[in-house]
Parts: sequence; C-alpha cells; structure tokens
Amino acid sequence: MSEKVFPKDFMWGAATASYQIEGSPLVDGAGSSIWHRFSHTPGNTYNGDTGDVADDHYNKYKEDIALMKELGLKAYRFSISWPRIFPYGKGKINEKGVDFYNRLVDELLKANITPFVTLYHWDLPAALQDLGGWTNRDIAYWYTDYADYMFQRFGDRVKNWITLNEPWVMAFVGHFMGEHAPGMKDLYASFSAVHNQLRAHSKTVKTFREENIKEGKIGITLSNTSHDPAADSQEDIDAARLAHEWSNYPLFLNPIYKGDYPKGIKEHVSEFLPHNYENDLEEIKEKIDFVGINYYSGDLVKTDTKSFLGGKTVERGLPKTEMGWEIYPEGFYKILKGVQEEYNPKEVYVTENGAAFDDKVVNQEVHDEKRIEYLKQHLEQALRAIQNGVTLKGYFAWSLLDNFEWAWGYSKRFGIVYVDYKTQKRIIKDSGKWYSQVIKNNSFEF
Repeated sequence: MSEKVFPKDFMWGAATASYQIEGSPLVDGAGSSIWHRFSHTPGNTYNGDTGDVADDHYNKYKEDIALMKELGLKAYRFSISWPRIFPYGKGKINEKGVDFYNRLVDELLKANITPFVTLYHWDLPAALQDLGGWTNRDIAYWYTDYADYMFQRFGDRVKNWITLNEPWVMAFVGHFMGEHAPGMKDLYASFSAVHNQLRAHSKTVKTFREENIKEGKIGITLSNTSHDPAADSQEDIDAARLAHEWSNYPLFLNPIYKGDYPKGIKEHVSEFLPHNYENDLEEIKEKIDFVGINYYSGDLVKTDTKSFLGGKTVERGLPKTEMGWEIYPEGFYKILKGVQEEYNPKEVYVTENGAAFDDKVVNQEVHDEKRIEYLKQHLEQALRAIQNGVTLKGYFAWSLLDNFEWAWGYSKRFGIVYVDYKTQKRIIKDSGKWYSQVIKNNSFEF
C-alpha cells in the first residue's frame, strides 16, 4: 500500500482562470480585456459564446469556496483579472476590483485553503493591446507595476505566486494561429510576445524579491505536449526534439535557467527573434522558486519540410478526449522527468491536468467514469515521477468548474463540478467525489 501514497505535505488543489469563470467582466468599474473584445467579435468563438456570465463566480465565490471545502481541497489556483485592478492597464486603480480579490482570499483562508495566484491568465487590458500589447517592449514595465501592486495588496496573505500562465499559448495561439485573443497571425509578433513575456516575468520576480514577502514563492506555469518521433529515423527524432523546444518548457526555462533560447530555436527561427534580443538575456536569467507544469496530451511528430519547424503531428490511434486530444499518461511522466533532468527546479507543481468529456446529468448526478480513469492514470505517473526524483510538491486538477473554454465557448466541459449554465446550479461530478477521496487518503488507491 505505502508505495501508492503521496508525500505527506503534498498540496492537492484545483485550478480556474478569471475570464473563464467570473462573468461580470465590466462590472464595478473593471476595464475591457482582449478576451472580452475577442469573444464579442462575431466568428471568433463557438456559438458566439462570451465570458459575460460564465459561472457567475464573481457573485457566487462564497458558494464555490464552500464546494472546495466540501471536496477537501488544500489549495486553489485562480487568476487575477488585470483590467479589474487597472481598467486601462496602468495608472488609475479600481478599488472595487481589489475588494473582490480581497474577499476571495479571505474566504479561502477562512476555509483553510491555500491560495495560489496566477497574475496573468490571458485577459490583458484591452487599452494595452491598443498600444501593441505583448509586442510593445514597455509591457514589461506595465506588467511589473501591476504585479508589484498585487504583492503589496495581497502579499500579507498570499504566499504562492505564478507570473504567467502558458505564455506559449498567449504568444502563438494568440499571435500566430489567430485562434485566441488578440487574434493575430504574425510569427514575428509571436516571438516578440515570447520575449516580452520573459522580460515581464523576470522583472516581476526581481520586484517580488524586493517586496520580501514572508515565506513567499514565485514561479511560472508552462504548457506541455509530449512529442515523440513518429519513426526511429534521425529526421523524425530531430523534428520531435524541435517541437519540444518550441512548444514545451524549454522555450521559457532555457532563458530563465541558462540565459539563452534553446539551440534548435536559435538555429531554425533566429530571424523571427526580436532585434538585439541577446541584450536582455542576462536580465531574464532570474532564479525562480518553482516551475508549474500543465499537461493534457501527447502526439507523434513526423518530419515535414513544408510545416513550421519541419514537423507535423500524426495519429497513433490512442483514445481521445472531447477536445480531440490523445490520452497519453506516459507523456506526463516524460515531461515531469524531463524538466527535472534539464533544469533541476527547486520545486515543481502540476498547475493543470484534466480532460473534457461529454458529461450528462442523470438524476442530479454526473457519472464521468472516463474522467476518473484519466485522472487516475495521470496521478499514477505523477507518483512515479516523485519516486524517480522529481521534486513534485502539488497537483491542481483542471478544472474546479465547467467553464468558458476560450474559443470553444461552453461546448467543452473540464470541471470536476458540473455547472448548469442556465440556472448556475453546481453538481459535484463522480470525478469530484473520487478526487475528494484521493485527497483524504493522499492516494489514488482507497
């Protein structure tokens, strides 16, 4: 039995993001975000869905924290909406926005739940997008000012901070593929966004150290897909490695830990990197306390000279989630082990892991066996990683609640708690009940 048990102080939690759950995006003096604009532009989201109401968490946060308590969560990862605090991104402060997060943090602490705050989960103030957003070098200062203000207001109670959520997605899905806000298709802009997010991150980490928050920790959360070569050929091996350097943790951790972009990136896409980027590398190399790993899926990469970076993904016949993503728990282990071997972070947290399935309510219950199976298989790999030297300290299921799944609108459900969007009624799914037992037993075997 004992080898199936997690370390005793393991941090079990669930995660959400502001624009995906809060609703009321412009209420109480908040400013517009790029996601408000993007979702309100016809043709950008499934069904024209927006985050106007979402899970109405802005009004129902107490009820949601009561649910977290019922589930036995030890930690809750949420994000702060930058335009709620600074409606124009900088300058004028919106006290009512600060009030909301103050109440949220206090309510969490009252429930004995540790807050993990993500400072940026994609809802950039629209006013800053009008000035070039993440492609404007000045954003590193705008962002650091915002972050520092948050440290000052909440640092007495919030000890765990995440600078950016999935900066790769922001940079490439938002600026190259055009499927997320701000909806651009410009590879040069994408690499500017990568670089400026790194600059913003490191300036913020430096500022965090100066604020000297007692027991404070700061890190970054990165998206990952396990890329394996389609065949044993050198070409496929190279294509998979390059895909890994580009779309996984190395693109950001290499500059943070080693002061330079990964070798393959410099060899293949140096023309897209910002002019004189080397001048910033010394400053970007700033020690962090933990790395947040998000993981959902894996794929096979086959060499393809016509594709960006010379590789394309191919099917391998594994079962898939509602997102069309392959279920590949083994890849989770590879990512966790890889990050430890390549960068040796002090601590690692799984800041997101979960799956979308076609959930149905039957007699006020949701029997989501597939999600239980998905979570169990991934927790097995997380434990295996710990047993093999990975400094994994916590796990956050994505997501606490069904929510606004970005361009997919409300068509994909990731929650361990079901939300009926018409009535805003919450129902704990079987996966939520199961996860609650995992937390109680500190093990997926009970």
